[in-house]
Amino acid sequence: MGEPSVDKASMSEAVLTLIAAASGTDWPRLLRVANDALAPLGAHLEPVDWLASEHAVDLGFDGLDPDQAEAAVRVAVEREIGNIPLDLVAQPREGRRKRLLVADMESTIIANEMLDELADVLGLGPGIAEVTRRAMNGEIDFAAALRERVALLSGFPAAALDQAATRIRINPGAAQLVATMRGAGAYTALVSGGFRSFTRLVKARLGFDVEIANELVISEGRIAGRVQEPVLGRDAKLAMLNALAAERRLTLADTVAVGDGANDLAMLEAAGLGVAYHAKPIADEHARHRIRHADLTALLYAQGYREAEIKRG
Repeated sequence: MGEPSVDKASMSEAVLTLIAAASGTDWPRLLRVANDALAPLGAHLEPVDWLASEHAVDLGFDGLDPDQAEAAVRVAVEREIGNIPLDLVAQPREGRRKRLLVADMESTIIANEMLDELADVLGLGPGIAEVTRRAMNGEIDFAAALRERVALLSGFPAAALDQAATRIRINPGAAQLVATMRGAGAYTALVSGGFRSFTRLVKARLGFDVEIANELVISEGRIAGRVQEPVLGRDAKLAMLNALAAERRLTLADTVAVGDGANDLAMLEAAGLGVAYHAKPIADEHARHRIRHADLTALLYAQGYREAEIKRG
């Protein structure tokens, strides 16, 4: 669209990013609704700044808390337009581009839950998937649930791991997210409560700097039915975020974390930009930021990257 970009010398203190997940969005109406929602609350608005034509736009504002701005626009859009595939991220503008990415793998960077895929390869039925669902929703302890599921794999050939790996499906936007942030000098980490048998492959495919996950014990070519302790779960993910930031002399404000489940919440809450991505209800409800519709390039638009800056991976 042909609207002028904002004058960079007079940028606002805060910014609301609107990201449409589908084409055909009525942007003139949408922006009018957003402006009408913010102006009565005392927000001083600046001209819109297009990050990606017809897809992502920044609306800068002063004089209003970012959380209130996001909530006001979300309510107004639902009331005036209805349920459309639109994601909103409001935040302070300063320090918006992050220098460390910590990403959950399963159901975030990839579409799969790999323990469920492995169980399916081995013909173990839907029971393991149900335990996975309950663990990701925070209904049962993650570490205990992992040990319980892994015990059911005891004695099966380790070659099944390779067979399950052929099912890995990279989520849309993941390659662009990693390549663009690395190209801008950020450090990228893949942190999973799953197994290194799979994180190593995803790291290599997408170019993450490092991968951290649980190690499945293999004995004489067979799955031993246990993981090396301690189990990497909620607390370990937060610890890794803190450790990686400290190693690179970054504050947590310099970090972005993304995940989908209960065991990701601690790191999402701690990161400067913590995003629940197409998340389970508990993570979607409690995370400060959420992407429900768009692909993973939304995390780049949220950081102010423009379409021309996004690397294809």
